[in-house]
Amino acid sequence: MTSEPNSMQPWLSLKRLFLIIVTALVGLVLIQSLLSSWNEPQVASQLQLYQTDLLLEGSAWQGAGLPDDQWATIRTGLLGKDPVATAKAQYEEVRAKATAGMAQWRSQTTTPVDGLADEANAGKPLARRLQTALTQQERLVQRLDLRLGLMEAYQGNPEAAIARWNRVRDSDTATAPDLRTADTLIRLWQDNPVTPEDRVWLQTSLDGWFQYRALGQFYQLQGTAIDRTKLQDLEQYTAQNKLVKLALVATMPALGAVVGLGLIVGLGAQRVLQGSRSVLRQNADRGWDIPWTGETIWQVLILGFFFVGQILLPLVLGSLGLSGSSLSSRGRAIFSLVYYLLMAAGSLGVLWWSIRAYRPVPKQLFRIRLTGAGLLWGVGGYFVALPLMFGVALLNQQIWQGQGGSNPLLQTVLEEQDGVALMVFFLTAAVAAPIFEEILFRGFLLPSLTRYLSVGWSIVVSALIFATAHLSLSEVLPLTLLGAILGFVYTRSRNLISPMVLHSAWNSATMLGLFILGG
Repeated sequence: MTSEPNSMQPWLSLKRLFLIIVTALVGLVLIQSLLSSWNEPQVASQLQLYQTDLLLEGSAWQGAGLPDDQWATIRTGLLGKDPVATAKAQYEEVRAKATAGMAQWRSQTTTPVDGLADEANAGKPLARRLQTALTQQERLVQRLDLRLGLMEAYQGNPEAAIARWNRVRDSDTATAPDLRTADTLIRLWQDNPVTPEDRVWLQTSLDGWFQYRALGQFYQLQGTAIDRTKLQDLEQYTAQNKLVKLALVATMPALGAVVGLGLIVGLGAQRVLQGSRSVLRQNADRGWDIPWTGETIWQVLILGFFFVGQILLPLVLGSLGLSGSSLSSRGRAIFSLVYYLLMAAGSLGVLWWSIRAYRPVPKQLFRIRLTGAGLLWGVGGYFVALPLMFGVALLNQQIWQGQGGSNPLLQTVLEEQDGVALMVFFLTAAVAAPIFEEILFRGFLLPSLTRYLSVGWSIVVSALIFATAHLSLSEVLPLTLLGAILGFVYTRSRNLISPMVLHSAWNSATMLGLFILGG
């Protein structure tokens, strides 16, 4: 290898100094973001409650048109023996986790010194992000108490229900809508006078099974049998539709996981029987011919991805007064897509600039071919990922207990009702993200690492960096596994279309699940 010309030495030294400074800055931002996610709630708790709500709504269906013996079997299989008790237990579990998290966050409002609270810091506000999370959890607990009270009233325990609603009504942090809902429910179950405005408010503030229970009590108190009959007919129609959704949410991933387990067993058996000639050993130890050095890898990751995407772009948009928080639903969705495309363009621009001196690059780098084998690797990888990711998700839940943060896009999509906005979010997650992230993490990073590491360790390291880049502690373990599967598929297929298909399928299934749960 030839030495660098003397005229280049000052420029290279200056560039390296700049990279060191940027790396230190990026490191601080990454550490701060990961630590900030430590106490943030996961969206998984919300997903659990949305699925629980489907369970409750579906439980109201009486199986019209089906023989009684068949409906009893179907009901038990889909909903369990006592769906309301099951739902109540799940709500209580989420409430307990939220309450424990709130107690932990409140303990951080003061700084202990030698076992005593430092008076100079007593009462000092929490960091903005932590305070926002605390406020969200307080409101979540109050909404849970409103719903738990309705379940207790349904189970014949109105005293416990009223006690819950009184806690909401007497809370200093409850929102005005929650206060009014609690007051209306208390009057309903204490047989106090109610007005048509109360009925309208219940229709506005409650939904699904909870709305039907509250309105049923309202019509019973008002003595309007015709309205109660109409309400029951409407609930039966809605419950039947919700059962279909519940079946999709519960059975489709399970069926996919069964297919994945079959593939794992079959491929494992082939590996044992055929050894190095098996599909799993295809290109197993074969790296790439990489002309650039580790400094180029460093430059692309730190400057191109982390600095541009996490520091520079937010600063530029913020200085221009551009933010998605004040926009409409469609505006926020379009802003998210444009932001992601700008981040991708900046990162890929730095990538192109960094390797331009090495063109033409080796033919097998950045290879995207729409072939049957490439698609098969992607689809097969998706099914194999399902049971593995389910297992890791269960382990991850035990580790983090509902904390550790989540991708904020998941919560946004879960609560979004605008069809156009949902389509834009879908395009961002299912098209833009797989193309950009696979080009960067599998197309560039993984092969580049094989210059210094074995193929196996390159898969592991690139997967860990891929997971860390999502800036949520609770997602590091599952995303490392997903990144490893993506890397495995790419090293075996040598075609970027394979991890792109797998990545797109995973994100698409996630988005569709959120669409179904959010309704």
